[in-house]
Amino acid sequence: MPRRTATMLASTLVLIALICAGVFIKVPYAEMSPGPTVNTLGDAGGEPVLQISGHQTYPTTGHLNMTTVRVTGADYNMNIAEAVYGWLAHDNVVVPHDTLYPDGKTEEQSTQENAEEFSQSQESAKVAALKELGIPVSSRVIVSSVLKDSPSEGTLHAGDVIKDVDGSPVKDPQDVAKFVTRHKPGEDVVFTIVPAEDAKAAEKAGKEPTATERVKVTTAKSGEGDRAIVGIQAGTDHTFPFTVDIKLADVGGPSAGLMFSLGIVDKLTPGSLTGGSFVAGTGTIDDKGEVGPIGGIDMKLVGARSAGARYFLTPDENCAAAASDTPKGLTLVKVKNISDAKKSLDKIRTGDTSGLPSCSAN
Repeated sequence: MPRRTATMLASTLVLIALICAGVFIKVPYAEMSPGPTVNTLGDAGGEPVLQISGHQTYPTTGHLNMTTVRVTGADYNMNIAEAVYGWLAHDNVVVPHDTLYPDGKTEEQSTQENAEEFSQSQESAKVAALKELGIPVSSRVIVSSVLKDSPSEGTLHAGDVIKDVDGSPVKDPQDVAKFVTRHKPGEDVVFTIVPAEDAKAAEKAGKEPTATERVKVTTAKSGEGDRAIVGIQAGTDHTFPFTVDIKLADVGGPSAGLMFSLGIVDKLTPGSLTGGSFVAGTGTIDDKGEVGPIGGIDMKLVGARSAGARYFLTPDENCAAAASDTPKGLTLVKVKNISDAKKSLDKIRTGDTSGLPSCSAN
């Protein structure tokens, strides 16, 4: 066989081997890419994203878009070729699989966790928006969950309102653990509660729950030392003076909180927050209206600009990363809380954008 032919044959075989390796050899990576954006002032799936009843609402214009990130599933096995393509693609990010699914977390577990975070973000968005508008929202500490085979199982129930522990008033969820750990394992703790069913009935009637019961729970030893536990997770529940529903399917995680809260504010106040501008953004939000950082900021910027956004409300802690690779035509606006965001939207609405708080890559 001529040397040239042999060389070409060998090269072809090597190429085939490399292609096969790229297709069949799996690597422990996952991929993140820009996801869809949704206007919180508009419709999704044929119905309004924000649905408010029992209070006057006002027409809105423009966009206040929440942004998302697509990720490969926990069971998806990426091959070498896909990983290389992802590394080379500007809009995609390839990360170690454990970054998205730590400790062997399944896709089902991740979906459930994201759904819970999304639900909590909606609750906090409503609280933050109404508080920003000076509309009273009552809150109470509840039993969020009861661990299986724990001392509280069958005694305390999810939704029970915790009024006090051993006579000490409970004002926030952290108080519960603080009061329980005053005890040694094996000692009794007395909870004063409003049972979940009574609490729901009172809320439905628009009243504060008052009927209480005293419940005794014997503490157990924590698996992490000698700390006393009762096996519950405490949380906060709110009673709203009117109904605010957020209707959005197939979205998870807490990062839409800021944009939901601004959408609610816009619908409950005369005029338009944006003045008709296309504003997108991201950020978690807590009951006090403080904005927190999120993941995948670079992909959310790409998704927002592709959808037509001109301005992007950016959590303070994400500013440096966002400013290092901002899509052309997109102006980053730094926000620390809902009040910051509203002030910036005032500037955008009036066209006085020179004073907008900006992001720096340093």
